[in-house]
Amino acid sequence: MQEEGLKARVRKRYKGTTMSDHDQPVADKLLQQAFTADRPNQRWVGDTSELRIGESGKAYLAVVLDLFSRFVVGWAISAVNDRHLTIKALDMAVKRRGPAVGLLHHSDQASTYASEDYQAVLETHGITCSMSRRGNCYDNAVMEAFFSTVKNEVGERYQSHGEAKGQWFDYIEVFYNQRRRHSSAGRMSPAAFERSTTQAA
Repeated sequence: MQEEGLKARVRKRYKGTTMSDHDQPVADKLLQQAFTADRPNQRWVGDTSELRIGESGKAYLAVVLDLFSRFVVGWAISAVNDRHLTIKALDMAVKRRGPAVGLLHHSDQASTYASEDYQAVLETHGITCSMSRRGNCYDNAVMEAFFSTVKNEVGERYQSHGEAKGQWFDYIEVFYNQRRRHSSAGRMSPAAFERSTTQAA
C-alpha cells in the first residue's frame, strides 16, 4: 500500500444518539445479549444513529434489524431525532413482515423508544419490549456493529437530506438486504439466507 501511495480508511467509532434522561418507564433487559434467532420475526433490534448534512446540519437514521438473518426490516431518515422517526421505521418493519404475537423487540432506553406512542405500536401488534441497561453498549452490540460497518461502506456525510435518503435506500434495499454477505448468515445475503431456510423447511 505504501508503494502504491494508498492509505487505509480508518473506521470511526460508532457514535450513539441515546437520549435516556426522561421520565418514561423502561422495559426489562429480556434479550440478555442473545443476538441470534431460530426463525425470522423472533427477535428484532433497533437503534438510531446520526448523519452529517452539509457543513453543520444533521440527520438521523433509525433502523430495525432482524437477528435471524440481519435483514433490515425497517428504516427511516429524518432531520429530527424524535418518536416519529423511530415509529416510522417500526411501521415499515411491521408492514413488511407482519410478525406474529410474541416477537421480542430490543432497543436502548432512549426517549424515542420509551415514549407512550412507540410503546403503543408495540402493544398493538403483540410485540414484547426489551431495553438495554443504561450505559451498557454491549446490550445492543449488534446494532452498534451494524452502524459502524455500514457507515464505513456508504459514508455518513451528505450534501442534503435528499441525497442521504437516496443513498441509504440504494444501500439498504438494493445492496445490503439483497447482496451483502454476512458471516452470521452462512456467507449469504440476508434475503438469500431467509430464502434458503424457507426452502429447507
